[in-house]
Amino acid sequence: MDSTVYDLIINAGRVVCPSTGLDGPSTVAVKGDRIVSVGNRFEGTARQTLDFPNDLLLPGLVDMHAHPAREGSKYGIDPDIHMLPRGTTTVLSQGDAGASNWPRYRESVVEKACTCVRLALNLSIRGESTAGGCFENLSDIDVDACVAAVEDGGDAIWGIAVNISTVTSGDTDPHEIMRRALSAADRIGCPLLFGSRSQPDFPLAHQLAWLRTGDVVTYCFRNDTDRIVNDKCVIDEVWKAREKGVLFDVGHGMNSFHFDVAETAIASGFLPDTISTDLYLRHVGSHPQHDLPRTLSKLIAAGMSEADALSRVTIRPAEVLGMSGEVGTLAPGTSADLSVLRWNSETLPLCDVTGAPRPGGCWEPILTVRAGQLIDTVVS
Repeated sequence: MDSTVYDLIINAGRVVCPSTGLDGPSTVAVKGDRIVSVGNRFEGTARQTLDFPNDLLLPGLVDMHAHPAREGSKYGIDPDIHMLPRGTTTVLSQGDAGASNWPRYRESVVEKACTCVRLALNLSIRGESTAGGCFENLSDIDVDACVAAVEDGGDAIWGIAVNISTVTSGDTDPHEIMRRALSAADRIGCPLLFGSRSQPDFPLAHQLAWLRTGDVVTYCFRNDTDRIVNDKCVIDEVWKAREKGVLFDVGHGMNSFHFDVAETAIASGFLPDTISTDLYLRHVGSHPQHDLPRTLSKLIAAGMSEADALSRVTIRPAEVLGMSGEVGTLAPGTSADLSVLRWNSETLPLCDVTGAPRPGGCWEPILTVRAGQLIDTVVS
């Protein structure tokens, strides 16, 4: 007789794990902060058992681009309040901290948040702490300080964030920003999380030529001078960048997700590598609330298969972050990060940043587990 006592057992009518190929009714057992068993039948008892016969259980969702911060970032929001209860258990910060405020960010967010937070360190030493653009003053782009901070950060710092839009750069030459970003990244062998220029002075084709294997272009479905499609298909330079190993991330945000661009790209066979929210302060209190389940639902509405969309909020971003053996999966021995979603066919319309709607329902969060800990989840 098996005397195993689990801390938590969750039974779900559908359990999906893109990394292991699981898709069907199943049970996940948790002991401490680890997943210890996944399957239809196993022996043992549990201190707590939860049943979701009509819902979807996934690995904890992984958001490749958002703004988790508790202080020091004009975009930051507390991840334990605004992300974790909505199904996101791991999140990458897009440049909320730079070299000068990285130690404080590590203390207040990386080390103290229940949410698993990783940082794309801002190339600017000040991060997003100033009222103006982070690259308006060229003196704030200190390559040596950036390199030292990344080396100090260890696993907590994934790479370097560099956005060369006019909003962040002001009158600073975007080519010089790129030169310094690549100088830092090449010295320490880390990737860039890259936001493009969106101005005719630096065409997208030229920007993509600067990028390297493993660099991530975010805001990939924006609709401006840097759109990745023409009227009918994805442009050649984007395909060449993908062949080179450049990755593409959604980065929805307030201005960077347009259904017509996404639909053209997806119909052409160009799927994003990762789906992310770019969730930040202006989204707080939005109705419906902007979150990762709603964002992945929009990609399904734009033509992605459910299987492709679910992989891009679980195992695929985990792989990009170098965390595939720990998060984004239900494999036994990995972190007990779980998200339970419920399909709402009567939700408010799925809209892009212009308000253009698409029909269809939406996945909504109803339960989150982070490292074995149940998280209160409120659907709004």
